[in-house]
Amino acid sequence: MNLTLEQGKKLVKLARSAIFSDVVEIDGFEEKRGVFVTLNSYPSGELRGCIGFTEPIYKLKDGVVNAARHAALRDTRFMPVNSDEKVIIEVSVLTEPELIKVDDTEEYFDNIEIGKDGLIVEFEGKKGLLLPQVFLEWKADVKKALQMTCQKAELVSDTWKNKDCKVYKFQSQIFTEKKPKGDIYEKVK
Repeated sequence: MNLTLEQGKKLVKLARSAIFSDVVEIDGFEEKRGVFVTLNSYPSGELRGCIGFTEPIYKLKDGVVNAARHAALRDTRFMPVNSDEKVIIEVSVLTEPELIKVDDTEEYFDNIEIGKDGLIVEFEGKKGLLLPQVFLEWKADVKKALQMTCQKAELVSDTWKNKDCKVYKFQSQIFTEKKPKGDIYEKVK
């Protein structure tokens, strides 16, 4: 299910109200979907928090609320966001992750599209995920994207070459504010 811009705007506003208000109400969005909420400082654009759920375990509206609150208050990489802080809110709605089946790891290069695919790497109980937009921001090619995702999982960067390492891809539809509480648009790759 692709979302409309109007639906995306509602989700971003829902994320903002989940962080900065106790009142969180929204109709619809009952389908279970994976979702991430990313917070960036304004105007610097520096990452301020990013938490989400890869698997469709929550109704979309509940996933947005949970992810937003966790990104703002429980991302262990950062101090909690305070009510005076200016942040841009970005909501990424994910497709279900798909295992990339390969006989030879070189085949990953033909099966991953930078700018379209996010990646998940799973190996020996460790798991890392990077959203599609991260690879664009870092100007990564497929090899670098695989290495970055391994590092996110706290693995050696070439673990993706191990035959027991699982690599999944997913896509996301991204809605973001231009400035705090400002116009909301869909990021198109």
